[in-house]
Amino acid sequence: MIADVLAGLTRIPGVRGVLIVSRDDGLVVADALMEGVDGAAIAALAASLAGRMRSVTMALGQPEPVMMHVAGAGGSLLAAPGRHGLLIVAVAAPDVNAGELRLGLLDAAGRAA
Repeated sequence: MIADVLAGLTRIPGVRGVLIVSRDDGLVVADALMEGVDGAAIAALAASLAGRMRSVTMALGQPEPVMMHVAGAGGSLLAAPGRHGLLIVAVAAPDVNAGELRLGLLDAAGRAA
């Protein structure tokens, strides 16, 4: 099941890797990454950012975000909270179809684990 989730997202053109990450400690549960992509660093960053976003929205009395998208010149990091304390995280090239990737992440977040 997890392999299917990862494989489906890595088929999207421009996706450099997908990880399933523990939200609490930022550890990699499963991954499918291109060579040269540092999964441990991405997992730690994604979990930290997601935790901060969750804290901010709770302080504002708002629900937890369903998607986090951080874009830079070299590409994007997208994350969606999944079930059982997991995050589904994708690393993408600048030219990725962000809409398709967002939909795929949201679908995976509902199915993962």
